[in-house]
Amino acid sequence: MAELRNCPTCEDIFNFTGAREVCAKCTMDEEKMFEEVYRFLRRRGNRSATIEQIVEQTGMSKSLLHNWVRRGRLQPALFPNLGYPCNSCGGLTNKGKLCDRCTTDIKKDLKTFEAAQAFREAQEKRNKLTYHLDRNKD
Repeated sequence: MAELRNCPTCEDIFNFTGAREVCAKCTMDEEKMFEEVYRFLRRRGNRSATIEQIVEQTGMSKSLLHNWVRRGRLQPALFPNLGYPCNSCGGLTNKGKLCDRCTTDIKKDLKTFEAAQAFREAQEKRNKLTYHLDRNKD
């Protein structure tokens, strides 16, 4: 269901349906900017440009470029130096919310936690040994 929202770019009120985050006017402006960036990147010498180089050459904002990569409009398979910030460390990634280094660190920490938990459980089990007396014996 649609709802009224203020456009985060121009503050105009628009009917938000979930399809786009900005009003129709800003969507058209954003599409023109995308075309300019895409034309820049299609040139053979610019295909390996970094986000900083694109910002310098085209004047686009980093956040807009990151958003296009996140949504898949600019694909790192075609332009290998593109990405968006990792939610944990801020380094560039091009898939998911975390970069490979943070993902590896979290997996390593999780394995360490699981090993420590297994050790604690084994210790508790060892400490809870129960001895039964046979009272029927004379």
